[in-house]
Amino acid sequence: MPAVGLVLAALAGYLLGAIPSGVIVGRLRGTDPRAGGSGRTGATNAMRTLGTGLAAVVLLADVAKGVVAVLVGGAIAGALGGSEMWGAAIAGTAAVIGHVRSVFIGFSGGRGVATGAGAMLVLAPLAVLAAVPVLALAVWRTRYVSLGSILAALSVAVVAVSLHLAGWIVLGAAVAGVLIAAVVVVAHADNIERLRAGTERRLGGG
Repeated sequence: MPAVGLVLAALAGYLLGAIPSGVIVGRLRGTDPRAGGSGRTGATNAMRTLGTGLAAVVLLADVAKGVVAVLVGGAIAGALGGSEMWGAAIAGTAAVIGHVRSVFIGFSGGRGVATGAGAMLVLAPLAVLAAVPVLALAVWRTRYVSLGSILAALSVAVVAVSLHLAGWIVLGAAVAGVLIAAVVVVAHADNIERLRAGTERRLGGG
């Protein structure tokens, strides 16, 4: 039963993460965010295609998916005799995968940053707090949201591992931080190519 609990936690996390918040919110104004900008469903592209107000709603919804996934995953695993820690970590990671590759919209989605932040806010809030200035400074200095997001995700992973080694957080939280960062970086593969080529769109650019 413990293994079943972890599998169900992963499934629940994936399905929660796969809820296409950007597409759902976009319907409020009859716009599909996938039809413009980067074609993604996350908050950054929602800002380009739906406007700042609705983008904020998308951002909050995506963060909430990560938070709920961790809480639900831990509860499922614990109820079936498994480890709540690992259930939460697995569900949080699965939620980010679900957000990036949503079964509900043809396995497309966003970059996983907000959903990953939501998951890590529950698992290792200090790691997220440490990553906020990294994100802000990178975007402020370069106006590349993608670069800031990648650096922030990597910062969360590094800080989470450091916190675990210091005995401040459990192993599952550190592992989730590393796995979520990996998913986020892979989801930014096209951005990385454009950054290297000097063709990446800057915040506020055309």
